[in-house]
Amino acid sequence: MSLGDLSLACASLLVDELVLGGVRHACVSPGSRSTPITLALARHDGIEVHVHLDERSSAFAALGIATALGAPVAIACTSGTAAAEYWPAVVEASQARVPLVVLTADRPPRLRGTGANQTIDQVAMYGSYVRDTMETPLPWPDDGATWRQLGARAVRAATARPPGPVHVNLPFEEPLSPSGEAATVPDAGPVPALAPLAPHAPSSDVEQLATLFSSSERGVLVVGSSPTPPLALVEAATRVGWPVLAEPTSGVRVPGVLSAGQALVGHPGWLEHAAPRVVVQAGATPTTRTSQGFVASAADLAVVDEVHLDPDPEERASVRIHADPELLATALDPRMAREGSRWHRAWHTADARARAAIDGLMDEIDEPFEPRLARDLAAWIPAGATLFVGNSTPIRDLDLAMAPRTGVRVLANRGASGIDGLVSTAMGVASQVPAVALVGDLSFLYDVGALLWNGRPARAPDLVLVVIRNGGGEVFSLLPQAALPEHRELFTTPHDVDIEAVCAAAGCGWRRIDRATALVPALDAAAASGGVQVVEVVVDASLGLTLRAALKDRVADSLA
Repeated sequence: MSLGDLSLACASLLVDELVLGGVRHACVSPGSRSTPITLALARHDGIEVHVHLDERSSAFAALGIATALGAPVAIACTSGTAAAEYWPAVVEASQARVPLVVLTADRPPRLRGTGANQTIDQVAMYGSYVRDTMETPLPWPDDGATWRQLGARAVRAATARPPGPVHVNLPFEEPLSPSGEAATVPDAGPVPALAPLAPHAPSSDVEQLATLFSSSERGVLVVGSSPTPPLALVEAATRVGWPVLAEPTSGVRVPGVLSAGQALVGHPGWLEHAAPRVVVQAGATPTTRTSQGFVASAADLAVVDEVHLDPDPEERASVRIHADPELLATALDPRMAREGSRWHRAWHTADARARAAIDGLMDEIDEPFEPRLARDLAAWIPAGATLFVGNSTPIRDLDLAMAPRTGVRVLANRGASGIDGLVSTAMGVASQVPAVALVGDLSFLYDVGALLWNGRPARAPDLVLVVIRNGGGEVFSLLPQAALPEHRELFTTPHDVDIEAVCAAAGCGWRRIDRATALVPALDAAAASGGVQVVEVVVDASLGLTLRAALKDRVADSLA
């Protein structure tokens, strides 16, 4: 039995345990040192392998798959800077609570610190951003049980509460390729599975939540990003007459919640009239500064969350309940209700007026306007599909303009909220579920390598990718940096990249529209074509700023 055969046998035992723990997909990139673990993944009947040239893109694609499925995904690469390319996705997975098993091949320990080729210090390289970090021993005939145990430990740590990435460093000696001789390594068989902890809602937490809901009629429920849509919590809030402000990524932007909540809570005049006494915030920290300010302004703020890093970073909350909001809500007394709430009617009357004002202005113009594009895209998406939305302005425009509806799931990389890897993540999502994506032009260009590798029909998932071409990072036009003389060059970073040519090079479909009413026909045609289809929407950024101001004025008039 050669050393290559032994390495493959040990790696196969580790992969066996990953599969037993629920891993069904692995994203790998080419490399020599990773040969044993790559072959172990590819030759296992329980694993579907996705090959990506770029490790950074590969890790974000795995992030998309794991997010779409709610299950752990493995990523594997060779030694050296390849492992460093995983860093951005590991950070996002850690912050967003997404289970990844990071498998980095390495040179043997004796070569560390010697200047040996493609050798860096990979041990604990991801620091506090992984739930656990471990290193396998060099493959040895008597160490099979150790490899199994480490595989089981890795997948358990990745899927524990809160879930997240786990790092397993795998040093291998040469030769790396197996000889073809079947190798067996003594081991004790599969590691016994641990019985999962049964979820429960502590009675003290349930009582505390019930007290909050009954303490005042003047309350509002704010729901941020949540891995499990807290529908029971929304129903409980509605029963007691509280309006619900739900972000698109909460999973509860459904009929019955506020339709123009961002416009309402961003209007000082309305809040002077309808300031809440109590705000219960469930899920992650709100995305927009408007919602963050609204939550912080409450006389009494309560935060209910179990998995996010810190849903109250400014420490404004007077009450913190560390528990699953949905589990708590299902344990509430269903008879707890407040009939005929004038508070609820006032908010929803104002909400209807604000929604009519928003839709009225958007429908009057045919020039593409980012919030209208977000609204129309969210309304168009077929039932059962997923919308992946990019950071910066797209996620905020969706929050402003998306009308409540059922049948659509909204995902976003809101853990660290970067623009890196968005196309890769969207492709990972689309490889598992029907998906549409909305990103800005800089986000698209930042991750264009993913398109060049995966855009051709032979590799491409079915994905309609809407790219807002507004000339660069226009989010900075909405921030204080807009007043700086270097604003355009250093922050907006305009570009003249020919997106049509990029799509042609990638082998994917492309369409360009310059009218708002042309969006839906373009989406229909793109969806019918299959594969990756880019819909480029040309937006006048300066007109967009004017329309945003007009939108605020129109809402203010409707509420006057």
